[in-house]
Amino acid sequence: MFTTRPTLQGTFGMVSSTHWLASQSAMAVLEDGGNAFDAAVAAGFVLHVVEPHLNGPAGEVPVLLAPAGGAVRVLCGQGVAPAGATVAHYRGLGLDLVPGTGPLAAAVPGAFDAWMVLLRDHGTRTLAQVLKYAVGYAEDGHAPVERVGQTVEAVRELFETEWTSSAEVYLPGGRAPRPGELFRNPVLAATWRRLLDEVAGAGSRVAEIDAAREVWRSGFVARALVRQAGRPTLDTSGERHAGVLGAADLAGWSATYEDPVTFDWRGWTLCKAGPWSQGPVLLQQLALLPRELPAYGSAAYVHLLVEGCKLAMADREAWYGDVPGVPLGELLSEGYNAGRRALVGERASTVLRPGRPGGREPRLSAYARAVASGEAGFGAPGLPGLPGAGEPTVGADGGTRGDTCHVDVVDRWGNMVAATPSGGWLQSNPVVPELGFPLGTRLQMAWLEEGLPNALVPGRRPRTTLTPSLALRDGVPVLAFGTPGGDQQDQWQMQFLLSVAGRSRVRGGLDLQGAFDAPGWHTDGFPGSFFPRGMRPGSLTVESRMDAGVVEELRARGHAVTVAGAWTEGRLCAVARDPETGVLSAAADARGMQGYAVGR
Repeated sequence: MFTTRPTLQGTFGMVSSTHWLASQSAMAVLEDGGNAFDAAVAAGFVLHVVEPHLNGPAGEVPVLLAPAGGAVRVLCGQGVAPAGATVAHYRGLGLDLVPGTGPLAAAVPGAFDAWMVLLRDHGTRTLAQVLKYAVGYAEDGHAPVERVGQTVEAVRELFETEWTSSAEVYLPGGRAPRPGELFRNPVLAATWRRLLDEVAGAGSRVAEIDAAREVWRSGFVARALVRQAGRPTLDTSGERHAGVLGAADLAGWSATYEDPVTFDWRGWTLCKAGPWSQGPVLLQQLALLPRELPAYGSAAYVHLLVEGCKLAMADREAWYGDVPGVPLGELLSEGYNAGRRALVGERASTVLRPGRPGGREPRLSAYARAVASGEAGFGAPGLPGLPGAGEPTVGADGGTRGDTCHVDVVDRWGNMVAATPSGGWLQSNPVVPELGFPLGTRLQMAWLEEGLPNALVPGRRPRTTLTPSLALRDGVPVLAFGTPGGDQQDQWQMQFLLSVAGRSRVRGGLDLQGAFDAPGWHTDGFPGSFFPRGMRPGSLTVESRMDAGVVEELRARGHAVTVAGAWTEGRLCAVARDPETGVLSAAADARGMQGYAVGR
């Protein structure tokens, strides 16, 4: 089978990420004696520098980690809604949705603390040792990918007229970052250098890391973040609003561990974050599959996966959230899914069909019901200079606009980690002048309606689309994977997993690259997670490499098919380990032209 790149194999260590500089920085940590967790942290901070349009330190990151010989754990780096983030406050401002940009959309930043907790508890390197790569690229410069400059150009007017602190970083001398020219962020470099200086006398490696966490939560970083949140800022509502993030919110939050949600399927055990994330959607899609699958890549196969995705996403809308009592056991049960499976007919569904686990009545927001019924369209009219709304993913035309990052690492000892950092991107909020990076906007995923699982509630995590994956065979971790893509993440991961698990092997291992390179697709047939929260009933976007006969049959089944570019569906990463031989593997999606795997 032809592939764009080989699936890498070796025995020392493997890294896959959405940017080659992050992958190679992580590999440098492994070569220096660090483990997979040290390497992932180094990569995460480099991604903040080299993919600032896709993530930042004040964003969020869920992490799935599998220490060698230990249990899989979830490390939650998704911050909560601040104390002042109430439905009443936002409604009082005349809002029906949380804005897609600006400080009103800022949750408590989660990424930095999660990286610190991972490094403290599972790493071996010092903070300075893992930060040096990010500091170097911020201080000395790196050659940016084209999408950084394109994103800056898209918001140039906004930066020059309103978000002037962002213009100072991303439009120095009026010039956006360009490929082949060094781009620097000296303010960010100075932030990390000051942080390192302030914790240098703390004592041990662990003490330094904990001291850094305190600087972030209550020191100079926290003070600058709170000042920025209080500045009235033009957002997607067309008005200037101050945020509600306060000092107590930052001081009172920490990244936490929890058990993964798991599902067994044909000898595999899939591990995901809980229903505060999108993660269980992948498990529900697997649970919906019949015993016998249609031929891989056929119209019947694509139709089955698309319709299953719509059903799982409808349940996400009705049931998922950071609340007790989410009926995951029933949502993943065979009895429930037998009934749901029967809903998949020969024609494409154009309606939103959440289930009734245990006879419960599903709860949908009024806005979601309006979108699903066609009373609200897929998108709202944009504001000039404000295209940074929401999380720009793959559009109806198939055009990729980027949104998130991903990194996977496996080391020679068998430690494995998958992380999906996102949020705090340069188009989300103005750059904090003292720090060199912006606040995030994850609160836009919560509804301004009381009583819903995903309602905006102080202290509650907004349901995130971020969804890294770990897979086990016979109880042993063998595969870590994930992708950017917002609502598309678990659609593309489902396609990848079925290809890897059911079809192909290469040189005695999993054919990761072949699974990535297969033609992909996605549907928007459910309410979106990002402002303006639209839906395209019956939609199906496919790559032009899909067989023309398959496309025509899908249209005959009632799918509203958009044929997009040949390489537009996904930016997947993966690493694997064969527990019998110790052989490590890695691959990175060629889509996007910047993700790379490295290893030996």
